[in-house]
Amino acid sequence: MKRLLLALVLAASPAFAVQPDEMLADPALEARAREISKGLRCLVCRNESIDESNASLARDLRILLRERLSAGDSDAEAVQFIVARYGEYVLLNPVAGGANWLLWAAGPMMLLVAGGTAWAYLRGRARPVAPDRPLSPAEEERLRRILED
Repeated sequence: MKRLLLALVLAASPAFAVQPDEMLADPALEARAREISKGLRCLVCRNESIDESNASLARDLRILLRERLSAGDSDAEAVQFIVARYGEYVLLNPVAGGANWLLWAAGPMMLLVAGGTAWAYLRGRARPVAPDRPLSPAEEERLRRILED
């Protein structure tokens, strides 16, 4: 039973997403390809890297990446080639520049706005509400009688 469970866990492991026929003969080049593919998003699986995904598009991207590296591209050139074809969405960790600054800053800005709103709300609740005008003698007498009962 333990062996069956171990076999199931290993079969579901993302280490087996890269097929043997995709791997490069040069171990250093293969290591570069694996490192780069960990930072590229599978466009089918969304939050998986192409290194972890078993989707056919992820396989195509892995093969394309290995072809570019075999052709002599640097890591940056290979990634730029894929980004030029598929857009910045293919990057699991997009660059913090240009229009992406809005996305990078949105979280902290919303946290500051929520904190400021909470602070203003709690501060407003702490203040005693003063009456618009003082009580008349008749109202003071009525209030005194209510409080005595």
